[in-house]
Amino acid sequence: MTGPADRLREVSDAASRAFALLPARPEDLVAPPAGRSPAHRLRTDPDTVERDLVRLVLTIVELLRQLMERQALRRVDEGGLTEEQEERLGLTLMVLHDRMTELCDRYGLTLEDLNLDLGPLGPLLPPP
Repeated sequence: MTGPADRLREVSDAASRAFALLPARPEDLVAPPAGRSPAHRLRTDPDTVERDLVRLVLTIVELLRQLMERQALRRVDEGGLTEEQEERLGLTLMVLHDRMTELCDRYGLTLEDLNLDLGPLGPLLPPP
């Protein structure tokens, strides 16, 4: 049986291995493959920090919205919902999508701006 100290050491070792994979200096960065743009990063410029923070929060919300949408479609396909529940679920997802669009407009973003490039892992969000 492993105790909390063993679990903490395991997590620490995993973090050390992960950080060892990250480039430490700008000259260590590998250029993106042909046809791909470099990963977008959040800027730490004081003038854009609010917009960048909103972008990050909206990205997380959009990811959760898409996951909820997929789960809802799976439940509809399985036939586990009544017609009224399906209607309510569809309406809720449409309202949430509209609200996301409004928030993006307010901060000068598009839904495509929320799709972070995770480097070798590819984009965070699937294509629409």
